[in-house]
Amino acid sequence: MATNAVTVIGNLVEDPELRFTPSGVAMAKIRVAVNRRWRDKNNDWQEETSFFGGTVWRDAAENVAESLQKGARVIITGSLEQRSWETTEGDRRSVVELRIDELGPSLRWATVSVTRTARSGDGNWGGGGNSGDGGGQADPMPAAPVARDDYGPDEAPF
Repeated sequence: MATNAVTVIGNLVEDPELRFTPSGVAMAKIRVAVNRRWRDKNNDWQEETSFFGGTVWRDAAENVAESLQKGARVIITGSLEQRSWETTEGDRRSVVELRIDELGPSLRWATVSVTRTARSGDGNWGGGGNSGDGGGQADPMPAAPVARDDYGPDEAPF
């Protein structure tokens, strides 16, 4: 089975955008700029910048929105996901986004103070665990994201 794991290090180009699905699940949309520098054949520095968007869910989304701001250097782990959709004009669009598993500040040129948040529930998001009461019942997964249909013609639905 092929895996699709990526690590991206870059700077947030805007503050994380915290939203909630109609069922109350937190999600934060982020955009990050990744710079790539290299020396060309004349030994001159060249640079390219790539921009990636992604989404982080649930408690992590709220933590990201409270902790990180535009310009923060971050380290992201997750996978790449391509989505396609059709605009109201009938044009096909697609985008490659980060499906974020972990996101945190880079400590290369900064320091942070970490404050542990209280857990909501027992933190068993993997499914198949028990509720801790000895009954062996699986914990219900949080509500799944709900699709929206109020996006603009050039905005990817998320």
